Amino acid sequence: MSAFPQRELSTSEIEAAMDGRLHVSSSGRVDAFLPSPMVQNHAANLHVLPDGRLACVWFGGTMEGMGDISVYMSTLGPEGWSAARRLSDDPTRSEQNPVLFTAPDGAVWLFHTSQLGGRQDECEIVARVSHDGGESFGPTRRIGEFRGVFVRQPVHFAPAGEWLLPGFRCVTPAAGRWTGDIDTAVMLVSQDEGQSWRATEVPDSLGAVHMNPVSPLAGAMPAFYRDRYAQWVKRSLSSDGGLSWSAPQPTDLPNNNSSVQAIRLADGRIGMVLNPISAATSDARRASLYDEIEGEAEVQAVTEGPKAVWGVPRAPMTLAISSDNGATFPVRIDLDQGTGHALSNNSAEGVNRELSYPSILQDGEGHLHIAYTYHRRAIRYVRINLPVD
Repeated sequence: MSAFPQRELSTSEIEAAMDGRLHVSSSGRVDAFLPSPMVQNHAANLHVLPDGRLACVWFGGTMEGMGDISVYMSTLGPEGWSAARRLSDDPTRSEQNPVLFTAPDGAVWLFHTSQLGGRQDECEIVARVSHDGGESFGPTRRIGEFRGVFVRQPVHFAPAGEWLLPGFRCVTPAAGRWTGDIDTAVMLVSQDEGQSWRATEVPDSLGAVHMNPVSPLAGAMPAFYRDRYAQWVKRSLSSDGGLSWSAPQPTDLPNNNSSVQAIRLADGRIGMVLNPISAATSDARRASLYDEIEGEAEVQAVTEGPKAVWGVPRAPMTLAISSDNGATFPVRIDLDQGTGHALSNNSAEGVNRELSYPSILQDGEGHLHIAYTYHRRAIRYVRINLPVD
């Protein structure tokens, strides 16, 4: 239960720390690295199960886009995180970006994407359902007829009880492979408790992905977006509970074309975890997210307009807080520091050093629970006390 070192860890130190045990500092901060049998672990999402346990899902394997990438889950107990359980097992497809959701009837849904290689523009969304609180899951089934629609953020409810699953279209260019240049945001809506889905486009959302709605304040529901062009976190608003949206506009938070996640805090503020860095502050670049498994020549696309920016460092990991419904985020607290090197996805040799893809929840006592990728080698968990104004 001793404090964990607050510095960038070596590969051997990370591997030794991946035992799930909780480490508590004198300030009350709690740290742990989730157990996983895989050499690469990425894209965590936290969720409270029906019995009150905190669960974390993520994907793991050798490298993103490979056929051995599967979804894993661990739960938090008094002494730490449980051994990882594999929840998907298609050996031909890369199964990514898992999201857990508890339906009104108590069933726990697992949503994730499924693709061949790096072809995000050909992915499918699939789901499994648990009727025993997440202990076991039923067969995998495809969600809708969507192709090339990715998910990352949790499900919300619309005013009439519709299920809202945020997504984004990975759009194939006229020539060349997908690189993210022309991706757009979309909201998937189900009116029959997940049996069928329709897609509602977010207007003028070119380059705005990972749509992250936050519960409304005074009727105004904000959503935040990752920026493919590595400039700014974007924000749009809904006045009808998430069924329709304004065009995304830049906030004052830099973005590096990496995921962010935000929640409505109990005191009405918004808390967001992210890397507050943009392409303007770094010249680090790579050809594409999947250039290591596809080859640079294969992924070059021919598109007009702005180009997706890949390779900007993914660090520090920062908590930002807004008191004006996400218009500005003047409070910023670094949770973790490092080089953030993201020019390679290689975890086996310790090349990747990113701190990325965070997830955040708040418990009834006000504590913030945060999980994020650590060098693509592990999922790191942090619990901190909520900062006050």
